[in-house]
Amino acid sequence: MNRRILVTGSSRGIGKAIALQLAEAGYDIALHFHSNHEAAELTKQELLEHGVKVSSLQFDIADRAGVKASIETDIEQHGAYYGVVLNAGINCDTAFPAMTENEWDSVVHTNLDGFYNVIHPTVMPMIQTRLGGRIITMASVSGIAGNRGQVNYSASKAGIIGATKALSLELAKRKITVNCIAPGLIETDMVADIPKDMVKEIVPMRRMGKPSEIAGLTKFLMSEDAAYITRQVISVNGGMI
Repeated sequence: MNRRILVTGSSRGIGKAIALQLAEAGYDIALHFHSNHEAAELTKQELLEHGVKVSSLQFDIADRAGVKASIETDIEQHGAYYGVVLNAGINCDTAFPAMTENEWDSVVHTNLDGFYNVIHPTVMPMIQTRLGGRIITMASVSGIAGNRGQVNYSASKAGIIGATKALSLELAKRKITVNCIAPGLIETDMVADIPKDMVKEIVPMRRMGKPSEIAGLTKFLMSEDAAYITRQVISVNGGMI
């Protein structure tokens, strides 16, 4: 039986690239999306072309009860996950003095609560298989170095890093690795408005990264070759820090 991977936010962008590379490697995929049914269906069809099994889950990562119900139903129907990729998240950038309470709360709570909401219902079923497992979270260069206009986002991503490192200690004896990827500027909708000249100024490699370059690292961390790698934060940012 193929190992199954839940990838949140996998209907587009980095999450889609990750899901496609994992499917190409032979993993069954639990595809998650928030609201875009059309994009999710198109991605599902692409995944199925690799001959793997695909289940679809729809939920808002900030909705604890909804996440729990959706994940528990999927596990009941298809079995425990071997891996989880916590990719979904939000940003709302503005200078801190102008930041509203809602802009702070929505970003911090969605991104940090999403860690608990998604990973918590997956852990015990993963442990009970006694097959080990892989958990990969997504932070950001902003969570390591901070970034102006992103105090809320930087705080949430720094929190993801701390939670990842702590969880790795609890699960290491279960042969479940827990690692964090910290992307820099990756070609997605989130950074579509950044001018190319600015990218050349702040990225030593003078270009944005590609979603496939995040997906490649994710695929490696999910593999048997990465069984002794845990509690790590791996930056993919073209040399920004």
